[in-house]
Amino acid sequence: MILAPLAHAERYLALHPLFSEAFAFLRRFDLDTLAPGIHAVRGDSVFAIVEAAEGRTREAARLESHRRYIDIQLILEGVDEMGWRPLSQCRQPLGDHDEDRDIRFFADAPATWVAAHAGMFCVFFPEDAHAPLVSSGPLRKVVMKVAVDASP
Repeated sequence: MILAPLAHAERYLALHPLFSEAFAFLRRFDLDTLAPGIHAVRGDSVFAIVEAAEGRTREAARLESHRRYIDIQLILEGVDEMGWRPLSQCRQPLGDHDEDRDIRFFADAPATWVAAHAGMFCVFFPEDAHAPLVSSGPLRKVVMKVAVDASP
């Protein structure tokens, strides 16, 4: 997991061949005007999901993990207090991995919580179980989905 301000994104471009394209999208001047939903960037290899939601409590949040995609979650408005736990330490799955949605949920509690403020991003790799959208108010964010097995 990585937590950093968007201004420091350059430091992480070497971690994946498509991170430069994902971060270029996140630097767009018009992110605040994008409607909630899915936005194409590079087919199934890189796409954005704009979310606008009321935050939930820590108790209501569930850890989730992904196999095919890395998440880069940029907070646009509000504070997203995200839970994190190494996937290798998750022992309480809530069902099987949903291949179509590339998600699996867990009843385990996060090992730690991080507060991501507007202008900050978190990167969650497949080995990072995470519990997003925890806030006492409304949140607006962009989740970049970057295919693990993709080339530029």
